[in-house]
Amino acid sequence: MANAAQGYKGSEDYIASKPLMEIVNVSVALAKPLVIKGEPGTGKTLLAHSISRALNKKLYIWNVKSSTKAKDGLYVYDTVQRLNDARFKDKDITDIRHYIKMGKLGQAFKSDVQVVLLIDEIDKADVEFPNDLLNELDEMTFHVPELDEEVVAKHRPIVIITSNSEKELPDAFLRRCIFHYIEFPDEEMMERIVKVHYPDIEAKLMKEAIKRFYWIREVDGLRKKPSTSELIDWIKALTLGGISADKISAEIPFLGTILKNELDTDRFVKMSQGHGSFGFKRRF
Repeated sequence: MANAAQGYKGSEDYIASKPLMEIVNVSVALAKPLVIKGEPGTGKTLLAHSISRALNKKLYIWNVKSSTKAKDGLYVYDTVQRLNDARFKDKDITDIRHYIKMGKLGQAFKSDVQVVLLIDEIDKADVEFPNDLLNELDEMTFHVPELDEEVVAKHRPIVIITSNSEKELPDAFLRRCIFHYIEFPDEEMMERIVKVHYPDIEAKLMKEAIKRFYWIREVDGLRKKPSTSELIDWIKALTLGGISADKISAEIPFLGTILKNELDTDRFVKMSQGHGSFGFKRRF
């Protein structure tokens, strides 16, 4: 297993490109958050899991939603619980500390060892959310007014931030980060990824499935191009269904595992019916 001194080199279950491995190690060396963008299914979220396993460090995951506020990741003051305890008078409510609960960022700061912190899909939150984290991620400290105390990171966590480009991230935020766009894998790398999931797959089946997968991705006008995860699901369906490589070259079995949009499916069916060299049958 790799460690932080050796640097990140991918993991057994995650195939990372050389540029991705290099930028992860740059982020760790410079102690700056790494912002990851890329098509859905390119492994943005799984990268943090891979880094955690490869460097043998605990992973904290902060899943960002549209209602998430920056303070949620720092700490939460549970006033409702305190009121309930006061109402029933069966607990000592004078120590507010009992009602302060650290968020994922707060937990990462208080950890006795360095951890990996994933801030997942940061662009789902309000546009001001990234800027509200600037000081905390820069200074590795935050104030808890209810206690009049500072929480200072014992160890600077390895911070991975994913974005699906739903909103543009502020320039001031990006200036404090390292950035990488994960390119969609080419066919050679895709073969390596597939073999991680299915090490015993028949070579001919894998090559034909990947060939057809990329052919589908090139169809003009698709609203959602199939991702790596959909290819993995499709290959599993093909294997369970006993579908041969020759059959894939004549039709696309289980299309619903690849295309997840009715308009995309209809567009693909119409295009395929007019494709003289490809006898298409619609099969789900």
